[in-house]
Amino acid sequence: MALDFAAIKKAAESYGPEMSRFLRDMISHPSESAEEGDVVACIKAEMEKLGYDKVEVDGLGNVIGWMGDGDRIIAIDSHIDTVGIGNINNWTHDPYEGYETDDIIYGRGGSDQEGGMSSAVYGAKIMKDLGLIPEGYKIMVVGSVMEEDCDGMCWQYIVNKYFDGPEDAASKIDFVISTEPTDGGVYRGHRGRMEIRVDVKGVSCHGSAPERGDNAIYKMADIISDVRALNNNDCTESTSIRGLSKMLEPEFNPDHYEDARFLGRGTCTVSQIFYTSPSRCAVADSCAISIDRRMTAGETWDSCLEEVRSSVLDRRSL
Repeated sequence: MALDFAAIKKAAESYGPEMSRFLRDMISHPSESAEEGDVVACIKAEMEKLGYDKVEVDGLGNVIGWMGDGDRIIAIDSHIDTVGIGNINNWTHDPYEGYETDDIIYGRGGSDQEGGMSSAVYGAKIMKDLGLIPEGYKIMVVGSVMEEDCDGMCWQYIVNKYFDGPEDAASKIDFVISTEPTDGGVYRGHRGRMEIRVDVKGVSCHGSAPERGDNAIYKMADIISDVRALNNNDCTESTSIRGLSKMLEPEFNPDHYEDARFLGRGTCTVSQIFYTSPSRCAVADSCAISIDRRMTAGETWDSCLEEVRSSVLDRRSL
């Protein structure tokens, strides 16, 4: 199929004001993970207004619009949940009202990933208007939920609900586009992700005599330092904890180091911390952290867990 890029560009520009308005509408609805109901309703209404052949909200809350009637599928995905706004004082403008200039639409979710949702919704409309949906295909535009907290679960649900499992989905979906922001580039490759929780226990006592207890927060402080070292250190023999950059070297990752160099090294960071204590005048008797671990080629969930156990926990008397 020959593509008339001038016509596509003209159509996209003609929808520009509506796409911007739609994006700002989405931004105006707080939509943290598991709280996406209002933005789902907003997207569903926009798809219906644009004449999608079918629009539905599945049992998990994903909103799905269909264009075309073929048996083969081209899927376009945008997750529509956002992280929270954190400290409101760090924002220069209201994160849900925002503002718009010639080149910026400001607000929580504008980039990650409601901007992609606006583009996908109107992109499928343009494909229908210009007759660009390939014969025998239909376009599946998905606004997926809970990605920030449970990435992957949304599509796991879709694969099991709309298809007869992963193999059936793979046989029917020929191409998938993720609208994650890439600064205008076309990207490929994906690092894996784990959430690792580390718990330590202590013994509480009155804060006026902390030597009588065993402060779990102090114990965790050392572990946090080691997690940072695991991410930041190099992999030379002189380092007490060899950093994650080691997976880019054939010595440590002989079968996959080239792929790891292509994808990029793994990373880890402490993303949350929790504690228990009888009161603010007592020694903490437990502490836990959540580690966000991004994985590259050659790493497995077993190897990542063992890495934390051997390079961090085994060095500490817990």
